[in-house]
Amino acid sequence: MLKSIEDSPLYRMANPGSIAIFGASNNYNAMGSMIFDSLKALDYEGPIYPVHPKEEKVMDVKAFKSIQDLSETPDLAVIVLPNEIVPQIVEDCGKNGIRQAIVVSGGFKEVGDKGAVLEKDLAKIADRYDIRLLGPNCLGVANPHDRLNTTPFRYEGAPGSIGLASQSGSFVGQMFDHLSELGVGFSTALSVGNEVDIDIVDCMEYLGVCPNTKVIGLYIEGIKRGKEFVETARSIVPDKPIVTFYAGGSESGKRAGLSHTGAMSGPDQLYDGVFRQSGIIRAGSITELFDFCWVLSCLPSPKGSKVVIQTNSGGPGTAAADACGREDLELPSLSKETIDILAPLLPHTASVNNPVDLTFTKNPLDYFSNVPEALLKDKNCENLLIYFLFSSDMIKRGLEHMGVSRDKIDEESNKVVDAMSRSIADLLKAHGKPIVAFTFRSLQEKLMRGLINRGVPVFPDPERAVRATKALVQYTELRDNIIA
Repeated sequence: MLKSIEDSPLYRMANPGSIAIFGASNNYNAMGSMIFDSLKALDYEGPIYPVHPKEEKVMDVKAFKSIQDLSETPDLAVIVLPNEIVPQIVEDCGKNGIRQAIVVSGGFKEVGDKGAVLEKDLAKIADRYDIRLLGPNCLGVANPHDRLNTTPFRYEGAPGSIGLASQSGSFVGQMFDHLSELGVGFSTALSVGNEVDIDIVDCMEYLGVCPNTKVIGLYIEGIKRGKEFVETARSIVPDKPIVTFYAGGSESGKRAGLSHTGAMSGPDQLYDGVFRQSGIIRAGSITELFDFCWVLSCLPSPKGSKVVIQTNSGGPGTAAADACGREDLELPSLSKETIDILAPLLPHTASVNNPVDLTFTKNPLDYFSNVPEALLKDKNCENLLIYFLFSSDMIKRGLEHMGVSRDKIDEESNKVVDAMSRSIADLLKAHGKPIVAFTFRSLQEKLMRGLINRGVPVFPDPERAVRATKALVQYTELRDNIIA
């Protein structure tokens, strides 16, 4: 485990004071140009030096014929050039004092023997000049906290707390919009590509001490340093959860990984054991990888696997209960004290079994305040799962029947939605127990956005909500086992 984040070879890559970029031009369709545009679009604050043998300016920024023409030595070189000339460019960087490089270019070991020879030459040159190298065949780093983005995708959303290390390059940039919709973002995302130097273990070490990172996500096609991987993960898990998606377990995945990054994958069962030994939660899909990272980044760890389900519709509640059963999550009965508290709030048609099916409440706002508060106070409730059915239209109709004038409906409706979402978020903070929500309505509904923006995850179906809850429970178990 690193003592300081500045001891990591990734520190100056993720927090460079200046950047030289090779391959940016005034042809916007070129990869280097798109990366240069991404750097500018995020308002990277340090100087950027386009290096191009012919262009005087690149996108209105002064260009330089060669690295020797620069008046300072940049912290980082980003190289997006034909693979045959990459080793020479890295050597030029080394001779001029650059000690960090990201090689975006592909065409190395992932394409066969000729590329593998080229990659060995690249590694020898980097070693000769003590250059720490990310790639080749990668997209480098996105650190929105430092306004850094070396991918061709513009970063969307706010800086966040999810750290990612990925052996797939464009996967990093493809997730920007997805995370933004979940109301979360990356702390730092690292694309390692072929791992000629810096690998997934180095990234884990960096993210383990990164102050902006609350949870670490891994996209893995193969692990080179197995012992170090396990030891590093076990040193991190007591403080931060790690979630991984392994894409090389099947024969088809193995072949795809080999041609993608040249990764040598292993049997699915072997990696499953490695992850368990490491204290890592394994996701079954890319969607699950970020579902799990989402809840682990914003919710407290539960004390156990007992789940109480609150619903105002029988079908979704039953579906959630069924999903809990498949995930070995326990549905406890409510205590007599809780049932007595709920009695005056609910109609006689309500069921106070678990799921707690309210049908409706005498005061609609009780669904967001008094009812979940009573459930959270129950000693048998370790996780609360809530189904939300309310829509803005339903709220507006209710206000209209209460006599609110039409010109005030939108304003008053927004106030009600704000109060509902704020109440749930306040309960989450007050009780320290996870609250996970699900709905079949659009996640763009004002109520759903209000909950998400206040740190309450809302999923589009009960199954995803339950599997995310299981990830919370699993992390508690894995962490406690390692500490013990």
